[in-house]
Amino acid sequence: MAEKRKDKARTVLKTGEVQRKNGTYQYSWMDGQLKRRFVYAKTLADLREKEKRIQKDKCDGIKTEARYTTVDDLYNLWQNLKRGLKNNTFENYKYMYSTFVGPSIGNRRVSTLRKSDVKKYYNYLVDERNLKASTIDNINTVLHQILQLAVDDDYIRKNPADNVLRELKKAHPFQTGEKKALTMKEQELFLDYLRTHPVYEHWYPIFAVMVGTGLRVGEATGLRWMDIDLEEGMIDVNHTLVYYDHRTEGSKRGCYFNVNSTKTPASMRQVPMLDFVKEAFEMEKQKQSDLDLHCTVTIDGYTDFIFLNRFGKTQNQSTLNKAIKRIIRDCNDEQFEKSEEPEVLLPNFSCHTLRHTFTTRMCEAGVNVKVIQDILGHTDISTTLNIYADVTKELRKSEFDGLEAYFNGEPKNVVNA
Repeated sequence: MAEKRKDKARTVLKTGEVQRKNGTYQYSWMDGQLKRRFVYAKTLADLREKEKRIQKDKCDGIKTEARYTTVDDLYNLWQNLKRGLKNNTFENYKYMYSTFVGPSIGNRRVSTLRKSDVKKYYNYLVDERNLKASTIDNINTVLHQILQLAVDDDYIRKNPADNVLRELKKAHPFQTGEKKALTMKEQELFLDYLRTHPVYEHWYPIFAVMVGTGLRVGEATGLRWMDIDLEEGMIDVNHTLVYYDHRTEGSKRGCYFNVNSTKTPASMRQVPMLDFVKEAFEMEKQKQSDLDLHCTVTIDGYTDFIFLNRFGKTQNQSTLNKAIKRIIRDCNDEQFEKSEEPEVLLPNFSCHTLRHTFTTRMCEAGVNVKVIQDILGHTDISTTLNIYADVTKELRKSEFDGLEAYFNGEPKNVVNA
């Protein structure tokens, strides 16, 4: 009899606790919005463990509705709150979410999402979807921002995406696709070929400017005549030209150009002209005068662009990269016609390689790292230092090649410091 009374005492329920007809237990309470919430458990012990977590959430300021909020819900909130992104960047983020994140984990409750879940999801993207590191970088940017919003708004305590990408890259042998600069001989071959070739000489000015300034593609194609001072030899970089697929509600759909502010505030800068860059601008001006070619477009109020196609419209990155592919092919064919073993050939490269090439030339010339950062418009000095370290590593190797030649009795091959 005493034992029965003891068992009965053990099952005394607290305020908010109810035993249901099927024998399971329920706990109810009012959240901050005075909305009644419920949790359930098979046993009273399990229910009270859940109650403890609920009380801890209350003490820590975690929102009750977080238990019912999905990743999709937070994405919609993020979309409405996100400001300060260029339109093409925002469209790319939305594409990444709708294509990769939403279909996979969009319906997951954010309160149940753990670091291991994010890691498992990223492994799936690598192993099953075969996505490149750069694509996963973009996906991580969006997902991390969404989950950080959940942290900032007290839906969860920690961001489950923290450091997951870093760990993933260590675990997977990604092809990094390191951007190799053109060597000095490759650069000379490229520019000399353009300057003298009757078919490709019209490409010389824009590519020479890119090689000699390190401008990003959109910065170069977006240049207007008013942005350059030929007398002072200075280029004012104050905007960028972008071409992308517009998906925003209320805007004209399709692919077309926009003028945006520069990539970062640090990208607003002035770049001095080397002599061959100034010459390239003058050649472009003379060519357009000879052909009676004029800018025929106005983009977001900007017009009088410098680099035009034969219709007077602006150039874009895709067209330039396709031209580079043709130039590489024909230039190398010409080198093989001259010799069965050409001394130098053009490697496969893109417009961005020309920016990296200019950076490399500055490093090789011993230009101060801070000056390099300013000229390139890098916000973070570590970006510049990483490039500088790569270049100086190659320089050290070439110096020691010369040193080895010297020890072998070939002092003529020693590389001058």
